[in-house]
Amino acid sequence: MKFQKICSDSRTQARKGQIITAHGTIDTPVFMPVGTAGTVKGVFHRELEEDIQAQIILGNTYHLYLRPGVEVIRRAGGLHRFVSWNKPILTDSGGFQVFSLAASRKLTAEGCTFRSHIDGSKHFFSPENVIDIQRTIGADIIMAFDECPAGDSDYQYAARSLTLTQQWLERCSKQFAETEPQYGYEQTLFPIVQGCVYPELRRRAAEHVAAMNFDGYAIGGLSVGEPAEVMYEMIETVNNILPDNCPRYLMGVGTPVNLIEGIARGIDMFDCVMPTRNGRNGMIFTSEGVINIRNKKWERDFEPIDPAGVSFVDRYSKAYLRHLFVSGEMLGAQIASIHNLAFYLRLVRQAATMIENGNFDQWRQTIIPKLGNRL
Repeated sequence: MKFQKICSDSRTQARKGQIITAHGTIDTPVFMPVGTAGTVKGVFHRELEEDIQAQIILGNTYHLYLRPGVEVIRRAGGLHRFVSWNKPILTDSGGFQVFSLAASRKLTAEGCTFRSHIDGSKHFFSPENVIDIQRTIGADIIMAFDECPAGDSDYQYAARSLTLTQQWLERCSKQFAETEPQYGYEQTLFPIVQGCVYPELRRRAAEHVAAMNFDGYAIGGLSVGEPAEVMYEMIETVNNILPDNCPRYLMGVGTPVNLIEGIARGIDMFDCVMPTRNGRNGMIFTSEGVINIRNKKWERDFEPIDPAGVSFVDRYSKAYLRHLFVSGEMLGAQIASIHNLAFYLRLVRQAATMIENGNFDQWRQTIIPKLGNRL
């Protein structure tokens, strides 16, 4: 993988760049739709490629390991072939999913024992086998195994957690160096910077990973309950240390405002389930603000979903979309998911254009009040 910074904003840390992988070039800043189990829920690849214009999608190691299982993916020739997607893929290590199973997991220095959310069966993840699993899945960019502490963790727990994540990273890096890709193309390993909401721990984590000279870096453990301003402070702390000539990936974030503020602080890559998950529940992100499409106020609103027309589904009216939701029609969730993803990706493309034109900060100040508006 190679990263090229094309240009930067003079008033913020925002930058425009390109990531070159074996399955194609990714223009940054980029939002990556989440395809946890090998599918972006409710969205065909045709819509992902042609309408949403996704450049890269995500898979999740935990979910893919449990179902369909690594042997099925290996026999298919890797995840790209299994899901018929010939563009870049990134896989999370499963660390966040294991974190979310706090009631049924056991952490040790060796790894994490947990029970499947599907059938209760017992499993074990270590830094080594998580790398091996991701080698078999075959994503272009893979993540190191980490522990993600809760946003309200006390300093002592966060410090112990960071030490564990750093030890696991050393083992992940060693296993990655000692194994080979399985499908004839290179993969890239990103470490994950943890440290909860404590600047000292975040600095320690960033310095540790920066000294190991990876090709890209992820920032994890944010947007897990802490205030947005604290999240932005942690991003600034970390990005002041991470190498400027490598992509920076903010994991699991977030709202449209979070994306713009993250870009302003030097983030290149984002992912989040919010566009699809919230969309399936009736939350629509538009150029004028956020809509709860289930509200009765939209019952006779025959204007398009978004006057900006970010997607072909915006030909439908708010009244029709509301009708689909209150009627329980699956088309409603599909329209909302496609629209929201198209909106997110259009937003980061706009940001890239503004960075290139030299007026990103002015645009940022104008658009953020609209993005946060509740209609």
